[in-house]
Amino acid sequence: MKVHELNATPNRDRKRVGRGISAGQGKTAGRGTKGQNSRTGKKLRATFMGGQGSLMQRIPKKKGFRSLRAPAQVVYTDRLAVLAGKVADNMTLAEAGLISTPYHAVKIILRDELKEKVTVKVQAASKGAIEVIEKAGGSFEKVVVPLRPSSKPKQED
Repeated sequence: MKVHELNATPNRDRKRVGRGISAGQGKTAGRGTKGQNSRTGKKLRATFMGGQGSLMQRIPKKKGFRSLRAPAQVVYTDRLAVLAGKVADNMTLAEAGLISTPYHAVKIILRDELKEKVTVKVQAASKGAIEVIEKAGGSFEKVVVPLRPSSKPKQED
């Protein structure tokens, strides 16, 4: 092995600037003379474009607010007649084709009357829908959204 083949980095101290002309980096300390970057103190924000209008300020903004939360799946009370005498939860509603996936929130909304007794166990329901369900002899219970089963294979111990 030769000296130039070593992978060792030299233990070099950092350059101490602004410590006088005899130190080699005195006076302007490597910043040049005058100008925006020669000054000490607050540095400009990342979006500053040298006095030109900032890109974020120049582009048009879309008005309003768009929530990233997925809206609840809606099931109307008159559609619950399909599940007469049963427990209507996310899984049974999905099997009956009333909702697309059982792993998102479901809300029962009032539309027409419900004549069959149904026990409803979903995430939300309107006041009118709860009254109609209880009037028909059923009940409403608020439950959490069921978790999607894991796609990972189970490990054997």
